[in-house]
Amino acid sequence: MSIVITLLVILFVGYFVLRGSISGQNTVVSQGPFSISVKNADGYYDINSATLIQMFKNKDFALVNVHIPYAGELANTDAFIPYDTIGQNLWKLPSDKNAKIVLYCRSGSMSTKAAQELASRGYTNVYNLTGGMNDWEQEGGMVIKK
Repeated sequence: MSIVITLLVILFVGYFVLRGSISGQNTVVSQGPFSISVKNADGYYDINSATLIQMFKNKDFALVNVHIPYAGELANTDAFIPYDTIGQNLWKLPSDKNAKIVLYCRSGSMSTKAAQELASRGYTNVYNLTGGMNDWEQEGGMVIKK
């Protein structure tokens, strides 16, 4: 009987430990066509294109393209920093580690890596555009290609 109880406790605890510790998972609260993200386990926010459109109404963030090689850009991009050298280019970012920074790339994979790097360096207000420029275009946004 004690073995059964022990197994049940292990299963119960294991379920909640695994459920809360999946890296990269975050909670999204839907509000109409856009969502409000909650910081994920890696320490940054994932946002979709609709949310970024709402954020542009009161642009109070640095918009950073981290895609390499160049594949286009969103209007009002403030900096171009390759995702794999973002740690060596912190001088191109706001000096305040609490400043809002939105990262994007073509598909979202490079910006995810850059967001993880910034969060690990103490940046507290980092946003990652999930789906990147691909999703932005699918949602009707314009990508500038020079």
